[in-house]
Amino acid sequence: MRKGEAPGRIEAIVGPMFSGKTEELIRRVKRARIAGLEVQVYKPAIDDRYSAREVSSHSGGRMDAVLVEGAAEVLRATAHGEAVDVVAIDEAQFFDEAIVGVCDALASNGVRVIVAGLDTDFRGEPFVHMAKIMAIADQVTKLDAVCEVCGAPATRSQRIINGMPAHFDDPIVLVGAKESYQARCRKCHVVPGKEALSI
Repeated sequence: MRKGEAPGRIEAIVGPMFSGKTEELIRRVKRARIAGLEVQVYKPAIDDRYSAREVSSHSGGRMDAVLVEGAAEVLRATAHGEAVDVVAIDEAQFFDEAIVGVCDALASNGVRVIVAGLDTDFRGEPFVHMAKIMAIADQVTKLDAVCEVCGAPATRSQRIINGMPAHFDDPIVLVGAKESYQARCRKCHVVPGKEALSI
């Protein structure tokens, strides 16, 4: 790296559903492009809620993206393309755990990595590889939403099935939006079947 040249880095944008993570990723990508940087945006193939070929925020923001099946494909696509200054990865919690090493390898090779995703699942427990990305990130931006029950700052994603909170033993991954999830604060977040620790 030459003196004055920007080093690689990892910027993690995390929070619950409806907190503006993708909107923030799009904002940073737009600024990078204004600065004349070469940017590549990736999204997991599993996330086709709004568009198969775009990163899309709940508020309607959109940006073209490359659809990939797994984390290793991000590394391969970046290595075989033109020189890339910035790699943006949306919905990182849907990737396999190899996404941690991919982000680290890209940053070590001088790429600015912007990675957005849920920090916790519907049970309020960490997505393991997102926790690892946060640990190795150079910058972590943790966003909150607005609790749909009481209006307080929301840090949890409440899954709703047939009008009721999902059970602790339900599958971890369920791609959805307003029809399946609500933003909730810690107090209003309910997970039937989850044992509470008493102090």
